[in-house]
Amino acid sequence: MTKQHTKITIVGAGLAGSVLAVYFAKRGLSVDVYEHRPDMRQSSTTAGRSINLALSKRGIHALREVGLLDAIMDMAIPMRGRLIHATDGTLTFQRYGKDDSEVIYSVSRGELNRKLIDLAEAHSNVRLHFQMRCDGIDTTKHQLRVTDERTGKSHSISGQPVVATDGAGSAVRTSMEQHGLVKVSSELLEHGYKELTIPASEAGGFALDPHALHIWPRKSFMLIALPNPDASFTCTLFLRHEGTPGFSSLNTADSIRSFFDSEFPDASALMPTLEKDFLTNPVGILGTIRCFPWHLDGSIALLGDACHAIVPFFGQGMNCAFEDCTVLNDCLDEYGYDWTRIFRIWEKRRKVNADAIADLALENFVEMRDHVADPQFLLTKQIGLELERRFPEYFIPKYSMVTFHRTPYAVALRRGIIQTDILRTLAVGISSAEQVDYALAGRLLRERLRPYSGEAVPEHEATADPPNPPSRTPR
Repeated sequence: MTKQHTKITIVGAGLAGSVLAVYFAKRGLSVDVYEHRPDMRQSSTTAGRSINLALSKRGIHALREVGLLDAIMDMAIPMRGRLIHATDGTLTFQRYGKDDSEVIYSVSRGELNRKLIDLAEAHSNVRLHFQMRCDGIDTTKHQLRVTDERTGKSHSISGQPVVATDGAGSAVRTSMEQHGLVKVSSELLEHGYKELTIPASEAGGFALDPHALHIWPRKSFMLIALPNPDASFTCTLFLRHEGTPGFSSLNTADSIRSFFDSEFPDASALMPTLEKDFLTNPVGILGTIRCFPWHLDGSIALLGDACHAIVPFFGQGMNCAFEDCTVLNDCLDEYGYDWTRIFRIWEKRRKVNADAIADLALENFVEMRDHVADPQFLLTKQIGLELERRFPEYFIPKYSMVTFHRTPYAVALRRGIIQTDILRTLAVGISSAEQVDYALAGRLLRERLRPYSGEAVPEHEATADPPNPPSRTPR
């Protein structure tokens, strides 16, 4: 393979940018990473982002490829399923997968990012530039403009591909949109989120089961909690911005405590600093960003949240961004260093899947807040796990395809729709999975689904060289 460019620029040293830097470094490319924030290894800032994240199959695969998996798994906490908290204190456990081999992991966003930056910096061909603000792109010269926030001096970077991993508020995407090079849609939820804390118990242990993702589903809103290595839990309240209840109406210590005592009494009893945390911590915005195209010929490409930010309800934001990096690296293995061609192929493979996981994440919000406490939902989930056991060549639960396999998201979405319809048919008139007509189940699966092909890329998504996109003239 001929390397038409031996240098590449990455905008953003967050999770995706750091993973991508290592992928490129391992290929022998010279990598410059420009990050707006100060070096997070020298501060405790999380830039307003979630404190912990759910790591699953796709993210695990990427971390294994870049050589960081063992270090991350040492600090990861396995979560085997959802633990549902009813208002009366009743607890119901819902396993995520078929057994304890299928779990998700709670990991610290900050620690993961710091270790990734360390790993990138350990490569002599990676240079990290902090406090360097991206001011956009010069589309006529295909140059990146950056400003050193310590000196105020600006300069342009040209002559090498740029990959922007600078998040949902991407300066590069915004600049491309302003010049008519990309169309962007943004869909904000009426809900926001606020992070709170359940501290370790007085004895220094976990106050709740650490091997579960805790959910307090309350139809139009919910509270969740993920474990941390220090035995605390990071809690996230998802609630409408306006209305009652809403963040706008919870503005005094008394109203906050009263709301939690009423809706989440067992959690409230474990949150001694609730009022202070609630009044101090910001309300985050929840939304979906879609755009197209993701690249400008072979000079600039968007990756991760910069081109497909999603809501967090399937736990796939980080995992999807890491898979972006994996697929881009695979494209380089297959087709060499013709960046124009590479970015087209990569975009074609990922766009349909990014759109699919965006839809799946929105759908899972409704499931988490409304359905997980519904007996009919629990019945279909039990039937699904039994179908997987009896007919593994045809049926893998949708959640498992997304979380425990590297099934293309678009395939999981399509198969999931059909599987849900089959499950509902089988659940009519029964009250337990033992009552299912499994002969009928087998016929329905064979009639309506092809054998499950695991991680195979569907033919329509694997076209080696898609047609040239329409020409785009800067304005």
